Amino acid sequence: MAWVLKMDDAAIESGLVHDFDASLSGIGQELGAGAYSMSDVLALPIFKQEDSNLPPESKTKNPPFQYVLCAATSPAVKLHDETLTYLNQGQSYEIRMLDNRKAGELPELNNQMVKSTVRVVFHDRRLQYTEHQQLEGWRWNRPGDRLLDIDIPMSVGIIEPKTHPSQLNAAEFLWDLNKRTSVFVQVHCISTEFTPRKHGGEKGVPFRIQIDTFTQGDGGEYTEHLHSASCQIKVFKPKGADRKQKTDREKMEKRTPQEKEKYQPSYDTTILSECSPWPDAAYTSTSQAATPSFSSPPLSTYTTSSVLDSDSSSPNHQADPGGHGNSEQLSPTASIQDAQKWLLKNRFSSYTRLFSHFSGSDLLKLTRDDLVQICGPADGIRLFNALKSRSVRPRLTVYVCQESPQGSPLLERHCTIENGEHQSSASLHVYHALYLEELTAAELIRKIASVCGVPLGRIHQVYRQGPTGIHILLSDQMVYNLSDESCFLISTVKDELGEGLHLILK
Repeated sequence: MAWVLKMDDAAIESGLVHDFDASLSGIGQELGAGAYSMSDVLALPIFKQEDSNLPPESKTKNPPFQYVLCAATSPAVKLHDETLTYLNQGQSYEIRMLDNRKAGELPELNNQMVKSTVRVVFHDRRLQYTEHQQLEGWRWNRPGDRLLDIDIPMSVGIIEPKTHPSQLNAAEFLWDLNKRTSVFVQVHCISTEFTPRKHGGEKGVPFRIQIDTFTQGDGGEYTEHLHSASCQIKVFKPKGADRKQKTDREKMEKRTPQEKEKYQPSYDTTILSECSPWPDAAYTSTSQAATPSFSSPPLSTYTTSSVLDSDSSSPNHQADPGGHGNSEQLSPTASIQDAQKWLLKNRFSSYTRLFSHFSGSDLLKLTRDDLVQICGPADGIRLFNALKSRSVRPRLTVYVCQESPQGSPLLERHCTIENGEHQSSASLHVYHALYLEELTAAELIRKIASVCGVPLGRIHQVYRQGPTGIHILLSDQMVYNLSDESCFLISTVKDELGEGLHLILK
């Protein structure tokens, strides 16, 4: 038996409204009147954390500078990932230095130079921690080479480019904001040189090209940091980057349209993204770091002769400051410290660490092929020539002796006469050799003054005694026509006032 409850529509509707109103009663009474204040809601920790991740207003402004690497980005990079650019080893790539300031922004930089330092560094954090060891190992495997160089002939607008011998991966230069500036860089290291072999294959590590720009501080040095930017690169052997770019492009062409949407398009140039400055203030703060200084030790430390005759103007030992002496030769008895000083003196400072345990005899034993293999063709041949250098024959050699007063011979010797007896009163005149390169009267007078120990300013005139005892004024033409190995006895005559001297070459 079925029961049927019959109610009219009006009664049902009034009952539903009453129950719904009753169910809503009391909601919000416990929270109080201020429960829905938006300021209290935004103060919650979760919203504070999200707020801190948002860039402040100052960081959203356009950077004052922009650096553009003229090399195409890889098409095989996913969206929201950093761009990747392939470079060929040793190839020159242009980096355009652009002034991106708006009107009125940083007016203190107007009409001023700025300094930029470009570096090639590791992208992987693991290699960043061992960068010093990695670069030292690369230096030993590639002595004489640099990781980064500036192609100066191709660069435009850069001033005073410098590289530091101990900073193989960095170079710096000045540039004018009001002029077009492009620096061409060459990266000589390849990505696979820093990767251990795995399963018979190698996968190259990525590098970064970073540029830090500074302006002058109160002390005149470029220490005030303005801007830093970098980009990710991989370096391949010559033409390897072109092949890799082509391979990536062919792979992307085979993907479906839906898959292609997950990857970035390939751009013709690479814009460097802003980053933190490189933490190497010691290198970027002082301009003197690019030119290492050293104190020159005594000349006898380097030369093959341990005694320097200040009165003999020989090709290897020019006593006068105006002489054109050759570079000092390295002695076989030179110690390790002396060999290091000799390398610095002869502009081989980049190899001081390489030859840090070599003495003079060790360096002199190296053959030309050894040095070329160690230092490369250019520096190897230059170092070999410096080690094996020989004196250049002078254009003219003249022998001079200062006439001694009567009764006081320069030296006495025992002479054997025809009957076998000995005579002990014969005087022996000692001559000094003067080596002339310029063949001028001034050069000869300067070296005579050095030999005689007379101030150059006291010599008024120099004559040569000619036929019948006449005195001929010394001239450039006379010196030019002197016969080689001529001998002269110098007599000194005071002038009337007794202040100056006249020298006569007999």
